[in-house]
Amino acid sequence: MPERLDRPKGQERSFLPRRRNPNSDRVGIVSEAIARYLGTPVFLVWLTIFCVVWLAWNTYAPESLRFDSAEFGYTLLTLMLSLQASYAAPLILLAQNRQDDRDRVAAEQDRQRAERALADTEYLAREVAALRHAVNETATRDFVRSELRALLEELREDEENAAAEARRRAKKAAKRARQSNAFPD
Repeated sequence: MPERLDRPKGQERSFLPRRRNPNSDRVGIVSEAIARYLGTPVFLVWLTIFCVVWLAWNTYAPESLRFDSAEFGYTLLTLMLSLQASYAAPLILLAQNRQDDRDRVAAEQDRQRAERALADTEYLAREVAALRHAVNETATRDFVRSELRALLEELREDEENAAAEARRRAKKAAKRARQSNAFPD
């Protein structure tokens, strides 16, 4: 029968009603819960008890009450354990795939966080370097004190020079005055 061209390829009729938007996450959550339980000591203990009871019943119970004979190697028990393993393996793989997806997302988030932290660290390092540079250009207390001492010494020298000049002028003036008094006109 040729394909119908008046309908998109994705839409096909089925005899069973389809659920709209099935929650596939719910299936994953249930499979993870089962996979977690299958990996616990509690499950191993219960499975061991189940097998021991099965074997004991089919070995020591009256012949008419046994349902799995030892003659055939406990075929029904083998089938039960195979059935359990055939369901457990895909559930465990599904749970591992979901865990891998979560790990991948967490690794990506860690990488982004590390990049942001590196960018912040580099920014702060540049700011600290700028502050150090600014502090090196800023006058320190010792530098200001030494500059003030140098200015004070220059002022003292200028005062001493001015005082010495004033004494020299006074001596010259006194000498002229003596000379003018010594030789009256």
